[in-house]
Amino acid sequence: MDRRETFGTRLGFILVSAGCAIGIGNVWKFPYMAGQNGGAVFVLFYLVFLIVMGIPVMTMEFAVGRASRSSTVQSFKVLEKPGEKWHIFGWVCMVGCHLLMMYYTTVSGWMVSYFVKFTTGAFEGAGKESIADIFGEMLASPKEMMVYTVLTIVAGYAVLSFGVRKGLERVNKVMMTGLLLLIVILAVNSITLDGAEEGLRFYLYPDLERAREVGIMNVVSAAMSQAFFTLSLGIGSLEIFGSYMTKEHTLTGEAVRVCALDTFVALISGLIIFPACFSYGVSPDQGPSLIFITLPSIFLNMRAGRLWGALFFVFMTFASFSTVTAVLEGMVAGVMEGFGWSRKKAIIADMIFLLVMSMPCVLGFNIWSDLHLIGGRGVLDSEDFIVSNVMLPLGSLAFLLFCVVKKGWGYDNYLKEVNTGIGMKMSEKLAGYYRFVMPVLLLFVFISGMLA
Repeated sequence: MDRRETFGTRLGFILVSAGCAIGIGNVWKFPYMAGQNGGAVFVLFYLVFLIVMGIPVMTMEFAVGRASRSSTVQSFKVLEKPGEKWHIFGWVCMVGCHLLMMYYTTVSGWMVSYFVKFTTGAFEGAGKESIADIFGEMLASPKEMMVYTVLTIVAGYAVLSFGVRKGLERVNKVMMTGLLLLIVILAVNSITLDGAEEGLRFYLYPDLERAREVGIMNVVSAAMSQAFFTLSLGIGSLEIFGSYMTKEHTLTGEAVRVCALDTFVALISGLIIFPACFSYGVSPDQGPSLIFITLPSIFLNMRAGRLWGALFFVFMTFASFSTVTAVLEGMVAGVMEGFGWSRKKAIIADMIFLLVMSMPCVLGFNIWSDLHLIGGRGVLDSEDFIVSNVMLPLGSLAFLLFCVVKKGWGYDNYLKEVNTGIGMKMSEKLAGYYRFVMPVLLLFVFISGMLA
């Protein structure tokens, strides 16, 4: 008898899965990537790659999870043919999730810190240089960085201690509902600013000449990479939720819904940021500093800017923390199944491990600021490079091959699982595309990421 815990509702599954995908990549990385890569043309390519690559790989993660009823650590062992070694990849996924959380929890802590700063009036009367100093002071303070990182990690595991339904599902329902409400309010505020039309035109009107200035292939490569980064595909972070699903609905339809919600948040984030940037004469291609230096200075120039700033960073906190709790669930489930431990023991052990392993990222901005790793990158950028540029595309390729080659699980088994239930069906005619075209596209994402 299958006694594995399941989601209480279909909406719970969709919101938790979307919460895993929706995060800093949607609101922080997507707008500045669009800004750096020509605006609307980048957005169009991004949407195309979500459909032709993102959704298929998502269905594969869900299918492996639902068919095996296991975490990534055990799922490949359950489904692989005798004598095959695909199960080793399950541990690679665990390493990838832990590596992601080693720096993602730090950045999530920044969101909480900025919410507190806006709420307490720390930015009142600050000019642009002073705002940059506030960001620099936060990074330079190991104590402040450590407090918010530890708070994020402990809160994430505390949610999971209540289980899938009472903890993960219940909390993410509240956060995602709040996130969707806040993002609409913030977008409406931005598009009603004076001069917002120019920002909307940059964001929504395709300008091929602007894309050519960047380089069409650069735009294509960036859009491909962003499609995978935003959905967190390739390290099994979504696979675990497939294992908690019922067989009632097809996986293609569920993947489309999750991807649509993720894309909605990314696109609406652009409606918050681009009109605001153009209204206040700020360049939209400023990279990561856009969120922590540029936007706070814009909020402070708005009427009731302290309120808008606080609301924005509540929204950012919800977006990042929903990803934290979702990925941590996969990690905890993997530890439980890999070592045969109870949920309580797995949570305590994994939390202690992550608290220790997240400290290099925290200290990499201050005490260890002279430490340079991959290609001269700091700790956070090195960890992000390994996850985003190496593990996500190669992990997606591994899921793809496992689901389509005979020595893996096989296309027939994948197709049977993905089409079980009511809803949108996956066509068997896509076999050739999955076997011969998608591997090439994924290798292109990997190679372009390595050259970045």
